[in-house]
Amino acid sequence: MLPHRSLVFIADAEASGYSILTMILNPKILAFLLAIAIAIFTTTFLWFVPETNANVLFISFIASLTIAGLMIYFVLDYLVFQEINKMYDSINRLKMKDFGVTRKKLQKDNNPLRKLNDELFVYVSKKEQEVTELKRLEKYRREFLANVSHELKTPIFSAQGFVHTLLDGAMDDENVREKFLQKAAKSLDGLDILVKDLLTLSQMETGEIKMNQSRVDIRQMTKEVFEQLENKAISKNVKMHIKAPQPTIFARADAQRIGQVMTNLVENAIKYGNENGNIWVDFEEDKKDWKISIRDDGPGISSEHLNRIFERFYRVDKARSRTDGSSGLGLAIVKHILQGHRTKISVVSKVEKGTTFSFRLEKSLNGV
Repeated sequence: MLPHRSLVFIADAEASGYSILTMILNPKILAFLLAIAIAIFTTTFLWFVPETNANVLFISFIASLTIAGLMIYFVLDYLVFQEINKMYDSINRLKMKDFGVTRKKLQKDNNPLRKLNDELFVYVSKKEQEVTELKRLEKYRREFLANVSHELKTPIFSAQGFVHTLLDGAMDDENVREKFLQKAAKSLDGLDILVKDLLTLSQMETGEIKMNQSRVDIRQMTKEVFEQLENKAISKNVKMHIKAPQPTIFARADAQRIGQVMTNLVENAIKYGNENGNIWVDFEEDKKDWKISIRDDGPGISSEHLNRIFERFYRVDKARSRTDGSSGLGLAIVKHILQGHRTKISVVSKVEKGTTFSFRLEKSLNGV
């Protein structure tokens, strides 16, 4: 085993060697050493040439040293060392998730090392973005599975509890039997809604459900939705209004799916709005489209929830979300239906002032 002083000496020697190596790899020193070597070689060659005096040898040595030094320094510093340093900068940028290199820059640059650096940067950045996206999707998948499991578990356990209670002897009491069977049926109805909504959403994402667009009177459809939801509106004393510039509003749409969109949005406005409140469905005409807005004067949605309300199972009010009989997939289905119509839904909301959902549909002109 080496004594402590020997170990210290070896460590000092290694450190000194590293310092010397770093100093030699400096472009100025390296260019100077190579220039000296070239100057010595040139001067030695001229020394063997007859009639070459000392002045010529001295001038050739200085000239070779100067020219070779400048040229080598330019090549090493500008074409090699700077580009290597940029590669290190690129690595640091990748670590910091900075992916700001464009294809235009790659096409215009003729420096091969720089092009190689940028190509590697673009390739690695794409792979890094793919990995980041895969991680995001994996997180989304875990959250989705957890949400599905929870949503399925709630009605199943509820119905299971009522049925087992009846089987354990409560079935003999007629009042209890009827009450528990009704509760079990309600839980199973909720499970049926959830499974159907999940199936619908899955079919939309895979393209199995196609939008059969035709000429549809959206204003008349809105009236039918109001009639369908009239009892729910009356129970909360909510008044529903239509604001339209003309008696018929024709658009190109899948009547069944857009009816589903209107029903979901109006029902949500009733469900989550204030008692004694109001709901308006507004139609605004553009050159090629109809803009349809569903707005209420309810409690509104705070800003931290607005970007997530179209996610599956995302609920703003988790305290009462599972008592309203909904699956938590309504707005996700709305978003996919409108994407199938090549449009999108937007939402604007202010706390205590209400919420407005809006989307656009292509006009149907001349019966087409």
